[in-house]
Amino acid sequence: MAFDYDLFVIGGGSGGVRAARTATATGASVALAEESRMGGTCVIRGCVPKKLMVYASGYGEVLDEARAYGWEIGEGRFDWRPFRQKLHAELDRLEGVYRRLLDGSGVEMFDARARIADPHTVELSDGTRKTAKHILVATGGRPVRPDMTNAHLAMVSDDIFDLETLPESILIVGGGYIACEFACILHGLGVKVTQFYRGAQILRGFDDEARGLIADSMRERGIDLHLGTNVVEMCPESEAGDPARHGGTGSDAAGIDGAPEAARGTKGPVWVKATNGDERVYDAVLFATGRRPNTDGLGLEEAGVTLARGGAIEVDEYSQTGCPSIYAIGDVTDRVNLTPVAIREGMQFVETVFKGNPTPVDHALIPSAVFTQPELGTIGLTEEAAREIEPVEVYCASFKPMQSSFAGSADRVLMKLVVSIETRKVLGCHIVAPEAGELIQLAGIAVKMGATKEDFDRTVAVHPTMAEELVTMREPVRRS
Repeated sequence: MAFDYDLFVIGGGSGGVRAARTATATGASVALAEESRMGGTCVIRGCVPKKLMVYASGYGEVLDEARAYGWEIGEGRFDWRPFRQKLHAELDRLEGVYRRLLDGSGVEMFDARARIADPHTVELSDGTRKTAKHILVATGGRPVRPDMTNAHLAMVSDDIFDLETLPESILIVGGGYIACEFACILHGLGVKVTQFYRGAQILRGFDDEARGLIADSMRERGIDLHLGTNVVEMCPESEAGDPARHGGTGSDAAGIDGAPEAARGTKGPVWVKATNGDERVYDAVLFATGRRPNTDGLGLEEAGVTLARGGAIEVDEYSQTGCPSIYAIGDVTDRVNLTPVAIREGMQFVETVFKGNPTPVDHALIPSAVFTQPELGTIGLTEEAAREIEPVEVYCASFKPMQSSFAGSADRVLMKLVVSIETRKVLGCHIVAPEAGELIQLAGIAVKMGATKEDFDRTVAVHPTMAEELVTMREPVRRS
C-alpha cells in the first residue's frame, strides 16, 4: 500500500519536532500538524517563558544584596508591560526558529488540528485526509481546573504570560512545582502571594528535607503559605454576600477544561473561602492543581489505542501503542513529563522505527530542577524512597552560603547524598541552592554513571564554592 508519508506527527512541541526532523534525516517523508503554535508547551507557555520570568523575578534580591556589598543603588521598580512585550517577541522569534528548522529539514507543516481516522490516516480540521505508514502522537498536556463552582474565575499557568497587568495580590492553589515556581516568581515581581496546598508539605514526591527547606525559604521571603488548606468556595467579590452565588460551575460549559473561552481567568477581585475558615478577597486566583494529556477528540480509541485513567496514551518501552502503526511520546503518555525526556523519546522512536535499531526508552536516573527561590536540583532516589528498598547512608550539609551570609540573608542551602551501604553507589543527589539546576546537571552525570561515594570523595574540592560540600562530607548524618 502506498502512503502519502512515511511518518505523520501530530503535535509541534519539542518532542514531535525533534522526531520529525530526525526522521527526515534518515530519508523518510514526514509531515507534522500543529493546531496552536510551533514549539508547544515548553517554548510558548511553559519552560522558556517561565524561566525568563524566573530571571526577572530575581533581580529585586540582587539589588538588595548589591547594597550590602557596598553598591549605591536606588530603589528599583519592576515594570511588567515592557517585559511582557519583550517576552512575547522572544517567543515569536523562537517559534520562527522551530518553523525554519522543520522547513529546512523537509518536513511538510500543517497549521491545523489533526485527528486519527484509522491506523494509517490522519484527518485535518479542514477535512483533508493524509495517509502515513506510521503516526506519532505528541500532543502534550494542558493545565486543568478543579471541578468546582466558579472555577472559571481562576487562571491556569497558561494564562500568566498573557496578563495585561500584574495583580496586586494573588492566591495560588496547589503545591507542586508549577505552583511553587509561580509563587516565587510573582512574589519576586512584587505581587502579594498567598498559597494554599491541601497536603502536609509542598513538592510531594521530592526529598522531604529538601522540600521542607524550600517551604521555609518561601515563608522567609514573605509568601503566605498555608498547608493542609484548600478552597471551599469562590465567587466574584460583588457576589460575596449573594445567596445565589452558587449558580454556575466551571465544568458545565464549553472549553478544553470546562470553562468558556471568554470567561477563563476572569479578572478579580475574587472572594475565596478556605477550609481553615479564612475569607479573603484576591485580585486574582491561579489553579496549579494538575495537568491532563491532550487526547480528547483525537480518535485514538477508535483506532485501537488504549487510554489509561486520566486520558494518557498507554505505550510499551518503545513508545508503541496497542495499534502497531501508532506511537506516542511526551506528556501525552504521562510517563516522565519533562521536555528533555520527550526529546529523548522522539529520538529513540526514530532509532527504533526508521533506523532498525530497537531502542527502549531509558527513564532511569533523570535529573530535574524546580525553579523556586532557591532552586531545587535532584536526581535519583529520595531518602524516603531509598530506605524502603535497601539500607542507606545519608550525607547531608545545610549551611548559609558565603555570598548571602555576608549580605545578612537568612538563606540556607542543602547538599545531600543518599548512598547504598551495600554497593556504595550514590542513589540520590539533592541540592537546594541558587543555580541548583545548573549544579544537578553536572552531578547527574556522575550519578548516572554509577559513581560511588568514594568516587565523590576522591574528587578534589573547588574552593570556595557551595558545591564543594558534595565531595567533602565524610561522615553520614544517619543510617537507615
